Amino acid sequence: MSDYLFREKPSKAGAPLFFVFHGTGGDENQFFALAEQLLPGAHVVAPRGDVSEGGALRYFRRTGEGVYDMDDLRQRTAKMAGFVQARKKDGQKVVGLGYSNGANILASVQFAAPELFDASILMHPLIPFIPADAGFSGKRVLITAGQRDPMASTQTTQDLHDYFVRNGAEAAIQWHAGGHELRQEELLAAQRFLEPLRG
Repeated sequence: MSDYLFREKPSKAGAPLFFVFHGTGGDENQFFALAEQLLPGAHVVAPRGDVSEGGALRYFRRTGEGVYDMDDLRQRTAKMAGFVQARKKDGQKVVGLGYSNGANILASVQFAAPELFDASILMHPLIPFIPADAGFSGKRVLITAGQRDPMASTQTTQDLHDYFVRNGAEAAIQWHAGGHELRQEELLAAQRFLEPLRG
């Protein structure tokens, strides 16, 4: 598997490194402007998913709705972890934001390499498996979700939150009353969550 195509906005030395991961059918442009708004001055990197599902870009394969090709997920998680690690400088804060499939690959990278991200925003994730325990002490996680999301149940979302808390992270959930769509209250919660990282 080759390296990712990606969009990037460099920054001054010492600024946070901010990775943004699109949802199924999106691309590297989906959240690029949002990243600049949420964390002005950050070094933004937006990788494009390299899996095509009927022409829709994703970060890993699935065999059905909510049914993941776990072997493929493991391989692509390792690839993405390497992509992130290669761009991280010593002492640099690393932040991730992902939506839907993008949230899932971000979470999977965190499970595999908990040291990589200092803070992450998982928007409408679906983790239909129990991750192995890992050390997230000092890490911050915000999960945003819809209470009527047809793809990710409230219980699955709560379980993911509880996993991070159980493993030492400072974690919170921002709910809205809708489904899988992004809503303003999520973006406002993300803005508040990132406030401590603004220079």
